[in-house]
Amino acid sequence: MKSTPFTETHISLGAKMHEFAGYNMPIEYSGIIDEHLTVCNAVGVFDVSHMGEFWVKGPNALAFLQKMTSNDVAALTPGKVQYTCFPNETGGIVDDLLVYRYEAEKYLLVVNASNIEKDWNWCVSHNSEGAELENASDRMAQLAVQGPKAINTLQKLTETDLSSIPYYTFKHGAFAGVRDVILSNTGYTGAGGFELYFYPEDAMTIWNAVFEAGAEYGIKPIGLGARDTLRLEMGFCLYGNDLDDTTSPIEAGLGWITKFVDGKNFINRPAIEQQKNEGTTRKLVGFELIDRGIPRHGYSLCAPDGEPIGTVTSGTMSPMRKIGIGMGYVAPAYSKVGTEICVDMRGRKLKAVVVRPPFRK
Repeated sequence: MKSTPFTETHISLGAKMHEFAGYNMPIEYSGIIDEHLTVCNAVGVFDVSHMGEFWVKGPNALAFLQKMTSNDVAALTPGKVQYTCFPNETGGIVDDLLVYRYEAEKYLLVVNASNIEKDWNWCVSHNSEGAELENASDRMAQLAVQGPKAINTLQKLTETDLSSIPYYTFKHGAFAGVRDVILSNTGYTGAGGFELYFYPEDAMTIWNAVFEAGAEYGIKPIGLGARDTLRLEMGFCLYGNDLDDTTSPIEAGLGWITKFVDGKNFINRPAIEQQKNEGTTRKLVGFELIDRGIPRHGYSLCAPDGEPIGTVTSGTMSPMRKIGIGMGYVAPAYSKVGTEICVDMRGRKLKAVVVRPPFRK
């Protein structure tokens, strides 16, 4: 297994470790519920150094990204971030990702850890524009500092006014005495906060400074278990569960990151545009259990009469709501908010209702 610059620190802190995307990663420290509530109420720190980072540069960078991604990269100004996806040639999604615009001819792509090699090969094999591509994944580390006390914690360590950085915007500068740190107002928790990108050799300097600055707010390290429950309470998709090579952005409710603007001929645009205009055979929905239980990935979704209508893609017991919540693909007739459905939990039909995420308001 690969390590991040923080792996030994996680082990020394007693984290429960497990393989994820080829890395030895912390799943939990004090417990998933405790860590989840820490992020919602105070501040927590995630090691997300396993994520992938690609630079796209040169005069043809924009043309390349307009072809490769679903969102309109031309709408980005320097310092802005965009959520988007790589459509594939058969109607599915290669990966979902973030695009950072540095300059007119310089962009940073942040991709999922489990898809680094797949995404890199996809980009290289489709680079007919001749954009300059660089896989910087092994030369960048990342911490996500999330929660309502994140900005108070981080502001102690930088002269950059973090309150002046809007959501999905970034700046780079000195942080904790380290130069050239990316300070990005993004995250995967819905609790607010920043993601920090830096060189691996500066990792422990930044880790120690952040934990010292956040001590008065009860800062804690957070594992991947709570990262998953936090993103699910917000209704954020997880690649490999809610998105994959067979799910289209229209089916997944990602029409808002799929832009059919003039001159943007992204991969498989005609088929995806047809789906937008004519509809799909399934839709990704959120649901809450009425009965007591925990929905899990792979469980069947049924109509009240027991007819199969879809499959659970993500599910958990909401730490904030104390009810079972989940997402899954269903036939369009059952996708309207308020529709009653059932989760087949090993033969038990548990009543549920379709809702519009986020589950945590």
